[in-house]
Amino acid sequence: MSATALAVLFTLAAGVAGTLQAAINTRLGARIGTLEAATFQTLIALVIFVIATAVVRGGLGGAASGFRQPVWMWLGGVMGFVIVSAITYAPGKLGTLGFTAVYITLQLASATVIDAFGLFGFDRVGVSWNRALGLILLAGGAALVLKR
Repeated sequence: MSATALAVLFTLAAGVAGTLQAAINTRLGARIGTLEAATFQTLIALVIFVIATAVVRGGLGGAASGFRQPVWMWLGGVMGFVIVSAITYAPGKLGTLGFTAVYITLQLASATVIDAFGLFGFDRVGVSWNRALGLILLAGGAALVLKR
């Protein structure tokens, strides 16, 4: 299997997993508390990552080298906290579809800004009218989905 095909498969799985995670974490949060559910689910993910890294890479030394990287790169962990917290709390208030619509719309808007300015070392990709219109339509769709 090519690296591109594997990337597409991972992306498809992540799309489904993200929605399932939102629904499951919200239900767990209703039973044990939002922060507790987010912490529990993050601990489960941590255990899986530690095992996978140890098996695939033969140890955890590579992960430890993250502490020697620029501090701004640690923000991925902060973003993980924000994402898991939101996934655990917001679907219970907005519905899974409403949450996912807003979440995806903002992901695409943020990605547009990153591409447009070439942030974090990415190549610059201009904002065409087609892209801008697509984002506007997504935002309109998210607003419509939030109306119950």
